[in-house]
Amino acid sequence: MHLTKLSEAFLRSAAYERRFLAKNHWDFSMVVWIPLATVLLIWWIFSQTQITDLPIGVIDQDNSDVANTAVRYLEASPTLTVRQLYYSQADAEAAILQRDIYAVVIIPEDFSRNILSSQPAPLILQVNAQYGTHSGIIQAGVQAVASTLSAGVEIKRLVKQGVAPSQAMTAYAPISVQRISLFNAATNYQQFLASTVIPALLHILAMVIGATTIGRELRDKNIGRWYRFIDIGKPNLTLSKPSKTTSSLSTKQDSSNNKTSSNAKMPNSVSLSVLVFGLLGKYFWPILAYSLWSVLILWLATANQNINIMSLMAVYAGFLCLMILSFWLGAIFTLNSFSLRMGLSTTGFISAPSYAFAGVTFPYIAISDSAQYWSNALPLTHYLKLHIAQLQMQAPIAISLPIVYGLTLAAILALVLAALLTKRALAHPERWGAR
Repeated sequence: MHLTKLSEAFLRSAAYERRFLAKNHWDFSMVVWIPLATVLLIWWIFSQTQITDLPIGVIDQDNSDVANTAVRYLEASPTLTVRQLYYSQADAEAAILQRDIYAVVIIPEDFSRNILSSQPAPLILQVNAQYGTHSGIIQAGVQAVASTLSAGVEIKRLVKQGVAPSQAMTAYAPISVQRISLFNAATNYQQFLASTVIPALLHILAMVIGATTIGRELRDKNIGRWYRFIDIGKPNLTLSKPSKTTSSLSTKQDSSNNKTSSNAKMPNSVSLSVLVFGLLGKYFWPILAYSLWSVLILWLATANQNINIMSLMAVYAGFLCLMILSFWLGAIFTLNSFSLRMGLSTTGFISAPSYAFAGVTFPYIAISDSAQYWSNALPLTHYLKLHIAQLQMQAPIAISLPIVYGLTLAAILALVLAALLTKRALAHPERWGAR
């Protein structure tokens, strides 16, 4: 009988929430359309998987054959494109400020003469280092062009002196670097950034949903009404549309019930188990929707990869636990403060910058000790470790299983804490209605 009552509490709460979502299109969009649009938009933004043709400018003060060769090499580089030749540094600086170009390469006036006289002949690169990714790619591209041009000039000089071409190549570069990329060898930004940015954004949306789903009951003074409905089925919230002859009477009765329930005090007794199953029912539709978005994300991230099925299951379980934990955290912050506004502010403060602390774009070992403590306290950090290890590095599944267990345990504990805070909220009806 007890299990029957708990299952009824779950079903009533799910029906209660379905009725609300059907009538409130904004909340429905937060559950369905906005997450879907977020996933597709981010994936489309990174649809060009590699960064190519970054625009740069060139100031050629030498106008020699060697300088023209340098310009052709810069244009031939896959990561660079010479947008325009400039004749003054003021024009190039204005173009950088307007973001027409991200860097300018200056070929000095005595460039070819210094090369012919075996004197240093530098190419001067002025780059807008405000954009870290652009700056790094441009510097690497220009460095590669300079090295290639320098090697050609030196090898040609040695050959003229009678050195064999093979010996000239060895003499110019006796030590070389053999670079082997272990993971993400194609430098695929869609795989590296898009597949990790999407969980971070959905983490934010999930915490917002967690805060608003229970927070609106507090704000509208309906939390007692919601509990009585999931506990004993009263008031009767019919999902059917009233007929024309009874619509006026039903509207009056509903408004009377809303007024009564809004001003009503706490129920005589509150069952923690009923609250647990009631919260599960209340968040059933967001959990169902985000479980589908989890499948979509994994399909997009692994469409061109051969990933072990166990790794996929571990990542899916970890992502689903992250989303569920996000719902409960949003609810906890709102219930703890008795204010939807404070709950949303706290979720934004915690979830919005969490990606910056996750160690994806900025190395985890390079941040300060206090920042590492904060990073370890954020659930997104641990999920992204699981995500990268299994989908990008294809590490053994045993390495990531503790993260799955930890996220599962955290979600369960957060659910119990949310239920306890809901019980406390029901005991203080005088604090209902805070914005």
